[in-house]
Amino acid sequence: MKSEILLILAVVLATAVEMVEALTIVLAVGVTRGWRATLTGVGVALIALVVVVAALGPAITHLSLTPLRLIVGGLLLLFGMQWIRKAVLRSSGFKALHDEEVIYDSTRGSALEAPRGGSFDGYAFTVAFKGMFLEGLEVVFIVLTFGTSQHRLALSVLAASLTVVAVAAVGVLVHRPLSRMPENTLKFIVGILLTSFGLFWSAEGAGVAWPGNESAIPVLIALIAGTAVLLTAALKRQYGRIVASQDAL
Repeated sequence: MKSEILLILAVVLATAVEMVEALTIVLAVGVTRGWRATLTGVGVALIALVVVVAALGPAITHLSLTPLRLIVGGLLLLFGMQWIRKAVLRSSGFKALHDEEVIYDSTRGSALEAPRGGSFDGYAFTVAFKGMFLEGLEVVFIVLTFGTSQHRLALSVLAASLTVVAVAAVGVLVHRPLSRMPENTLKFIVGILLTSFGLFWSAEGAGVAWPGNESAIPVLIALIAGTAVLLTAALKRQYGRIVASQDAL
């Protein structure tokens, strides 16, 4: 039961982060260029993502559990560590925070400068399609890996789908990028969850017997979170010394 709750949490948070990024692009293009081609691009991207899930989901579920967890766990481990790395660098100051308002304004500026031609806006369609499809692919990856490894694919798809609807509804209501969402904090949490599950499943696939079975997952989460927090604090001090030395010059 605990693992299912953590699974849903990881899927919901990851989907929310990626869909907020996609929403920023879609809003900027739609407001600037019009909604017909923009929403068409979003619709085609969603159909393409559904096709990917429908094609890969059944194929993955036919794999035996041991090699599946080894492969999926290894991929999740790499994916989660990448999210943690970005979150740590942003929290410590070495990397700029992800600002949805800045991305929104930049996308709007590019959309204003792009030429228009014909009755259908190919630029708006392409940008909206790419934004939704590329961000959605990360969600699909997480949904498939979590769902198939735990034999909860339907639950993962449902959690992701409801999150997409919720983010879209909020976007329609506020009609602005959701810049107040603590995106870096959410990425930090998702990265910890992905890394923890990835380490657990890849080790299981390699033949490791964890003490307490799935009860080891919360322990891994605590250890990885503690390590990430300590690393962030150390890098923040290092960044402070670098800034202080530059100011002294």
